[in-house]
Amino acid sequence: MIPGLAPARHPAIRAAYRLRDALQRHGIAADVNEGTAIALVSVWHQLVVWAGPCYLWWAGGVSPVTGRFTYRYSPADDPVTAARRVAERYHELRRTRSPDAPSWVTGAPL
Repeated sequence: MIPGLAPARHPAIRAAYRLRDALQRHGIAADVNEGTAIALVSVWHQLVVWAGPCYLWWAGGVSPVTGRFTYRYSPADDPVTAARRVAERYHELRRTRSPDAPSWVTGAPL
């Protein structure tokens, strides 16, 4: 590292910013929260995308087989496709949920 220069950002953090920029092209504002070797892209109520080796977000359902939440993913090297898919989920949530509605998971406001 060269003295006085900041260290290079982790690939997951760079991927998160690429997704945020791709979402902006869909008219969706998002925030990036940087961590160590992972970053979160906060998009909307119940829509947070984990950025690491791939993009991962909750699909909004529960598996009838396992009873666990179902997720969607997209490769981190394709933020354009990921943004399109996240935008679809975003618009689905906007149509079906108010941001101040109680969570169906806990019954309490988030």
